[in-house]
Amino acid sequence: MRSRIWTLIFAVAAGAAQAALPPPTPAEAAAQAAKKAAADAQAAQDKQALLATMDTLAARWRSRAAANGWPLHAPTPVVTAAAPPATVPPQPAAPNAKAPAAQSPASNGKAPAAQPAPAGKAPAASAPQPAAPAGTTPASAPGKQS
Repeated sequence: MRSRIWTLIFAVAAGAAQAALPPPTPAEAAAQAAKKAAADAQAAQDKQALLATMDTLAARWRSRAAANGWPLHAPTPVVTAAAPPATVPPQPAAPNAKAPAAQSPASNGKAPAAQPAPAGKAPAASAPQPAAPAGTTPASAPGKQS
């Protein structure tokens, strides 16, 4: 009896927890946007401070490397990622327009697809099979039973 009561209580609580919340008011939305902008500004400031500290430590290590006989290599240049190009949505085709002609493999920049094997010849293996791990028995041939 008690387990049924607890089950009922948990079912009601779960239903209440899944209830949809009302949308935020304009004042709440503005406060959330301001909070996010402040957090983004703080993150950018922290990032700049971290980069400055890393540069300082790297410069100090490089200045001490020669005195300690440590090998010194040129620093790796870091290139920031370029913004991805904006995508342009495809234009709808005119109702009377013809479909474009198929491109040859050489003109579209893609490699040609694999050709079917000629009649009477077995197709070549597509990829070499990996070797069995050491200490294992290789699989038997298909159709062969031991």
